[in-house]
Order: sequence, then C-alpha cells, then structure tokens
Amino acid sequence: MKIAIAQNNYHVGNIEANTNKINEQIIKAKAQKADMIIFSELAICGYPPLDLLEQKSFIEKSQKAINNILMHVEDIVVIVGAPSINDDPQGKKLYNSAYVLEHGQIKKIVHKTLLPTYDIFDEYRYFEPNEVPEVVEINGHTVAITICEDLWDEQPVDQPFAQSRLYKKAPMKKLAGNSPDLIVNIAASPFSYNQEQKRKGILKRNAHDYQIPLIYVNQVGANTDIIFDGASKVLNTNGEIIKQLKRFEEDFDIVTLEKIEKQGANIQNPSETRIQQIHNAVVLGIRDYFKKSGFEKALLGLSGGIDSAVVAALACEALGSKNVHGLLMPSEFSSDHSVSDAEKLALNLGMPHHTLAIKEIYNIVNSTLSPAFPNNNFDVTEENIQARIRGLLLMAYSNKHGNMLLNTSNKSEAAVGYSTLYGDTNGGLSPIGDVYKSDVYAIARYINRDETVIPAGSIEKPPSAELRPDQQDSDSLPDYDILDRMLFEFIERKQSVDDLIGMGFNKQDVLKVTHLVNINEYKRFQFPPILRVSSKAFGMGRRYPIVAKY
Repeated sequence: MKIAIAQNNYHVGNIEANTNKINEQIIKAKAQKADMIIFSELAICGYPPLDLLEQKSFIEKSQKAINNILMHVEDIVVIVGAPSINDDPQGKKLYNSAYVLEHGQIKKIVHKTLLPTYDIFDEYRYFEPNEVPEVVEINGHTVAITICEDLWDEQPVDQPFAQSRLYKKAPMKKLAGNSPDLIVNIAASPFSYNQEQKRKGILKRNAHDYQIPLIYVNQVGANTDIIFDGASKVLNTNGEIIKQLKRFEEDFDIVTLEKIEKQGANIQNPSETRIQQIHNAVVLGIRDYFKKSGFEKALLGLSGGIDSAVVAALACEALGSKNVHGLLMPSEFSSDHSVSDAEKLALNLGMPHHTLAIKEIYNIVNSTLSPAFPNNNFDVTEENIQARIRGLLLMAYSNKHGNMLLNTSNKSEAAVGYSTLYGDTNGGLSPIGDVYKSDVYAIARYINRDETVIPAGSIEKPPSAELRPDQQDSDSLPDYDILDRMLFEFIERKQSVDDLIGMGFNKQDVLKVTHLVNINEYKRFQFPPILRVSSKAFGMGRRYPIVAKY
C-alpha cells in the first residue's frame, strides 16, 4: 500500500483555502498512484480554532468542506482532521476527529481520546473525549488512527496532577490489542526547542514497544503565536525514524507500507542546532503572521543594540528587506557608536530607514511636565519618557504608512519587567519575546555565520538601554548568562525559590529576580502576541493572575 504524507501550512478559519490545498494534494497523490493520503489534525479549519468552534456557521462550513473533498475521493483513501458533531446531548457538542474517506463516502469518523488542557492547549473546553478507540480496515490492512495526544498515553512529566483520569484511558494499549498493521497519528504538535527530544521519544516508544510501524503527520506553519515545525516522520517496528519530512516547510512524500519494516534509519535532512531551530521558527512565525493577517510591511526602532538588530535581520529574511523599515531615534544619551551601528545594520540589510532625533521632543515634554513635578530630579520617569516618545513616533509612522510595528523585547527583559509600557512594549507582534538574551546573542552569531550582517559593535558592547549616562543592564541585574539560567529554571521548569537557592544561585539574586517576575505580570498581560519557541512562553500558555501574592 502506497501512502502519501501531506505536510501543509493551514490558515485558521480559512476553510476554503485549506480545502483547496487538501484537494490539490489528493490530486497529486492520485497522480503518483498512492492508495492513501494522510493530512494533519483539524486540517480543514486550521489549528487552534479556539472559540470559532462555538460558531454554528464555522462548523457548517467545515462539514461542507468534507463534502467538497469527497468529490475527489475516487481510487484513494483520505484521512483528514476536522471537527465533527456529537449527537449525545449529555456531552460537548463537538469531537476533534479524523475522517476516513473512501469511494466518495465517509467510511469512518475516529475521535480524539486524550484532550490536552495544559500550556497552550484547552481542547476540553470544546470537545468531547472519545471513550472507545477503534481500528479501521483500509485496503486490507488494519490501521490504528490516533490524533496527536493519543500517542502520549503516559502522564506528562511536567503535569503530575492534571488529567490523571484521562491518561488512564491509554488509547494505544487498547488499539494495540487489535494487532493493527500500522499506527497513523495526525497531529498539530507545536514547535518547542526544549521538547523535540521528548516528542521523538514518544513516537519511537510507541513504534518499538508495540512493534507496529508508525506514520506521524504534523502541521507546519504559524497561527498567531503558535509555530508548527512539521518534521512529519515514518518509523519502523524498531522505533527507528526511517523518513522525516522537512522542518518549517511544506512537504509531500510517499512511503510503501510493506517496505517500512525492512527499511533502516535513513534520515536525509541534516540535524539542526537549537539556535538554528529557533532562528527558523521565528522567521516562519513572522512570515505567516504577516501573510495570514494581511500585512506586508514591518517597522521597528533601530537602537544599535543586539535585540533590534536581530529582529531586523529576522524580519528582513521573512518579509524581504524592502518591506522592513527602521527608525533611528537617538537621544542625548545615545552613544555615537550605537547610531553608527544602527546605520551599518540598515545598510547591510538593505532596509529603508529614517533618523528622527528625540532630544527636542524630550525637552518639550520635560518642560511641559515641570509644573506638576515639584522635585525635578532625573529618575526612571525621565528614562520612560524617552521610551514613550520613541513609541509615539513608531506608532505615528505605523499609522501613516500601514506598517505593522515589531516589538523588540527579549524574554529576559519581559520576565523582569525591563520594558516601558506604551514605549518599548508597543507592537503588533513580538518575535523574540520568548527568546532569552543569551540566545539572542547566539542567533546574532548564527545570522553572521557567512558574512557580517549585524555589526560587531552591536554584539560586543555591554547591553544598555542608554536612557541615562553610562547605563548598563548589569547595574541592576545579574549577568545574562546567570539571569537566563535562573529564569529558565523558574519559568520553564517551574522551580521554587528554595529550589533555585539549592541549585547554587545567589540568594539575594533569586529573591530579587523572582520578585520582579511576579510583580510584572501586568506588563506582560499588555504585550503583543509573542512567538512561542519554548515549552513555556508568556501569553496563552502561561496564565498567572495579575493581582496574586504568592
């Protein structure tokens, strides 16, 4: 049996475009004599559809799309993900389902058993879980069809209390009892640089332990903040990956079921480093955010620092240099080399830019405020005024020219609140808001791997907001190599203050940093969408109460 794997980039809610893409892939598969083609989870409507699932018209359009696809289902079996209606009035109105289409008819609808409700996932809000996993006979073969989390039939390591009842269902153990010839897993599994090995391990364990070949078909592309890396896989009964589709790109391939067991590991795609993966994920995230939201041109402030330089380079790669505009907005505290580094960067990238000095505006604002400030000593207020003036100019340019403003804050700054509301928190998208400062430097070096794009001065100079004379980030924070390790343990790994001190971090640093993280939740609540590249990004996947005291 020849099986086509269709790894596509879907657009949430754009059901017509998604359906057209699916039909094109079916025609392509039939031309190559495939017996079956597999698409990813909720391919019809895109993932995650969120509260669109609560609109009757949305579900009706999804149902009509299935009927449209059925007109192309001749001499081929199609497995495609879409929401289906639950007729039982006692449960949720919908299932997250895999439709098996054959001979112009719906042969079977298989429902998802394990509905994730952790991190960015909230599927139990919308879907009813399946209780009895079933196999499907396809072309004389018994196929166990699973949907993403159904393979994760163990309690998640980082979720010791949640979902214990659901994970006792163990759908794969029940399906394996039917001795299937093949496991198919249709997925919408988001990218995370610190979860890839775990995902591979789950796939390998299922294929090896049950001695059943496995085909995993993942979505690719970005929908708002969530990025899908594709990397669909075929595994033999030894748990070896014998084929992997491209990462961060659409792809299509055909495998023969009878050959999977005999074939050894033969991965053609070279492995990528963690930094390469983050780089590629952010570029894809920017490109899809603009394309799917209807924007073409980006804007950002160029300070001469590392963060704005990296965001500019990533945006130029994603959108093309002519579509990325920069504003240089020096103040009286900006160093000459910062201005020259920003100018060099714009020249190296070939991006249009303007210089708008803010000294005169800054003086006017201070003069205007002076009657209301009895003590006119320079403090953080004057620092924030500069950031907000820059935010004002950037938003004015955005309004006038229709460019979407890119936020340039990194995760380290967002974590501890080192950003000014309505100043450098402005933006329609935050490309590196889930990237720690240490990794921002590593991405800069990766961008410069073949030629100098980001000037050496931006990489080598001590990090500074340049909002007062001789200011450096290290004046008030631990060095970033220490800070970022501490933040990773506190945010991603959810370690406590006592845990951090036990790991050897300085007690006063721990108390200060964790306090800053906790009290700045209100700022992060007002951030633009942050492209998610880790297992715990700020935003939908990390929901902490703003007024909590813990």
